[in-house]
Amino acid sequence: MEMEETEAAGRWRRIRRFLSHDSGPFAQFVKYGVIGVMATCVQTVVFYVMAATCLKCLTADDFAVRFLGLPSVAFTGEEAWYASRGMLAAAATAVGFVLANIFCWLMNRWFVFRPGKFRWHVELAMFFGASTAATLIALGVMKVLIDQFGLMTTLAVVVEVVVSFFVNFFIRKFVIFKG
Repeated sequence: MEMEETEAAGRWRRIRRFLSHDSGPFAQFVKYGVIGVMATCVQTVVFYVMAATCLKCLTADDFAVRFLGLPSVAFTGEEAWYASRGMLAAAATAVGFVLANIFCWLMNRWFVFRPGKFRWHVELAMFFGASTAATLIALGVMKVLIDQFGLMTTLAVVVEVVVSFFVNFFIRKFVIFKG
């Protein structure tokens, strides 16, 4: 019985160390990746909630409508620019981007990087700036891979995600947070 308690206490210590800021570079990288996946899920869920409810920009042929049964609307192409499907989808994406980045910033502060290099509001602004810069760089890489090298769109998107991940990690680790 005592040995089981000692093993359980040891496991609990390892878990707490892994979740702490003192977990080491590899664990830090793994936690960053897990949080990135979670933030991507947040952005995706927020996008579809907005797109299916208040911004209504999903059409009947959309995969989410067909496979998830989300509601759709018909667009004629005659709508005003602010009511166009593209603008509504961009607005849903923007809301998802903001909420996902706030989630990601909080999780990174609590579990991955040591906060305190800058005041929290400067850190948050820099975090959003890094996300925006990484997204623009990665989208540029994706465009070149598709337009100049003829890479399949899906593969280019995978490269875009990987590039964005690494650019964000290094900017956040070495510029924004205390490594």
